[in-house]
Amino acid sequence: MKIVVASNNKKKRAEIQAILGALGIELVSPEQTISVEVVEDADSFAGNAKKKADAFAKANGTPALADDSGLCVDVLNGAPGIYSARFAGENATDADNNIKLLADLNGTEERSAHFVCALHLAFPDSSSPLTAEGSVDGSILRELSGNTGFGYDPLFYCPELGKAFADSTPEEKASVSHRGRALRAMAERLKNRV
Repeated sequence: MKIVVASNNKKKRAEIQAILGALGIELVSPEQTISVEVVEDADSFAGNAKKKADAFAKANGTPALADDSGLCVDVLNGAPGIYSARFAGENATDADNNIKLLADLNGTEERSAHFVCALHLAFPDSSSPLTAEGSVDGSILRELSGNTGFGYDPLFYCPELGKAFADSTPEEKASVSHRGRALRAMAERLKNRV
């Protein structure tokens, strides 16, 4: 099966490839397809993933997988949430978002948080889509730690690993992460279609 990965984030695509590639699925990057600009204006991770997957599947005539994910901090009422990638502004970098998060939590003892990942696999014939979600609980560190991963990984402490995501190997992170959990659930659903 050939699937377009509806994401321009190369690090996210590498995480997807590591898990779904083992099923013999050929993953195609947007650069190799008809690229589609999708406004992520849904009110949920699942809604944004659906919009992206549906648009790519329709434009390319092939199944398309989209991921929408983000960090939800309890004391910030779930922010940055669906705005995780642009928390510090429309063209914010990972560093900008991490600086803003640390500033928003300055002086706050309560630092519990969780990552969420929603996956949506759309088919060009509009047949029944496949969906999966995953999450992981943790807390926000007071300073950056580690140098692997991306996004909020340097600030997200995962109790299951006993360290920040950015201090973990990609394999360690994938074993407990929100995306790893969602992808394993999606892989189980895909086994019936491959």
